Amino acid sequence: MSIPASETLSSQFASEPVSRHFSDAALIAAMARFEAALALAQADTGLVPSTAAQAIARVCAHLPQDATRSDSLFRPDRLAVAARRAGTLAIPFVKALTEQVAAQAPEAARWVHFGATSQDVIDTALVLAIGPAGKALLAQTACIGDALAALADAHRALPMAGRTLLQQSTPVSFGWKAACWLSPLARNARGLAGALEQARVLQFGGASGVRGALGGRGDAVAAVMATRLGLTDPGISWHGSRDRIARLGAELALMAGGMARIGRDLALLMQTEIGEAFEPAAEGRGGSSAMPHKRNPVAAMLALQAGLRAPGLAATLLASQAGEHERGLGTWQSDWWTLGALFECAGSASQSMAEALTGLRLAPEAMAANLERGGGFVFAEAATIALAEALGRPAAKALMERLCTQAIARGCPLAQALEEAVRHDPGLADALPPAVRAGLFDPVAQLGDAGSMIDHVLREWRDARPATQT
Repeated sequence: MSIPASETLSSQFASEPVSRHFSDAALIAAMARFEAALALAQADTGLVPSTAAQAIARVCAHLPQDATRSDSLFRPDRLAVAARRAGTLAIPFVKALTEQVAAQAPEAARWVHFGATSQDVIDTALVLAIGPAGKALLAQTACIGDALAALADAHRALPMAGRTLLQQSTPVSFGWKAACWLSPLARNARGLAGALEQARVLQFGGASGVRGALGGRGDAVAAVMATRLGLTDPGISWHGSRDRIARLGAELALMAGGMARIGRDLALLMQTEIGEAFEPAAEGRGGSSAMPHKRNPVAAMLALQAGLRAPGLAATLLASQAGEHERGLGTWQSDWWTLGALFECAGSASQSMAEALTGLRLAPEAMAANLERGGGFVFAEAATIALAEALGRPAAKALMERLCTQAIARGCPLAQALEEAVRHDPGLADALPPAVRAGLFDPVAQLGDAGSMIDHVLREWRDARPATQT
């Protein structure tokens, strides 16, 4: 069982709608669902008396509530101590379940966990947690994508400085920037939905995976169990094949990384010296214990924190592919915690970005001022292209590099330096007539294919958007 060093700090870096499905209570409930479905399926197929199966199912139905009692056999801290000695939580869980069933229906106790093994319980419980956690995460993804799509469409012609290697480059639009954030999210949504669907599979193989204890009726039991649990019957035990779990972990890490990328950009745009975009303000949000004026990018911080944690967690699942024979040693045993932590990362990052993007405030005046503050050098490429028609690209590039170097050394804006050069060089004046020069320093005129790119990404998002309940 997970015993966090600080539940308060853990909650700070988690999304409750996602992470609650990996709590101790959720784990016990999922394990109980497995045992109830096992007994009832075995009764349906004639392996277990129906009265015994019903008794087991009744006890399992009350386990989540029973676990909260101080004297319960299923108290998480009690199970945790026994699990460390046993090597798996399933052993003390099944022992406690058997005792509980025996107390209420002694004749049914012999049928608890019949034909199953510890990993069947743990892996299927993990799959049962994945379903609702994934649903909650996809709902947050839809919220983010819709917010980005709205920002991309509404601000497709709002110019701002593009930045490469943290320096101003050439103009872009904020709508185009939002579309660049949205494009990988569309792929993330597809990839995550696919990985979640692949992971919705029952694990029921018994001791070594071939269900040898069930006398040839294991296939029938598995089919009924899968139906009762709302899972897919994979047709073969997968407890030694962890690719589905690793694939899902990778998709969750990609989701967290995509949110971290947006968060980093927002944090940079919120810097005092930039001031082009701001997370929503609220009482107690983004303050400082020492500096009353501070407005910190807390949503960005949460996304970045998650994005930094996720890659190492995903690597743990990828490394667990190399398990030994039919059941690995020290590989799959941490999957509940590791995958739960990845859901925590993706959930926290996406929730924080959903809050930031749905309430994002832009500062177009700051965007314009920052373009102006750059001295117009962001338009040097446009001037080079215009000159190239008359001079050829090599000569035009050399001329503009020399002109920019001289203007920067003098502290002179590019437009002024270009006008001075034109007055002293008739050939340059012919290459750059007044009408051409006037358009060189219009940022909207330099947006190129931004509009068509935005339209393409919006179509991608409409196709990829996760379905959500209304």
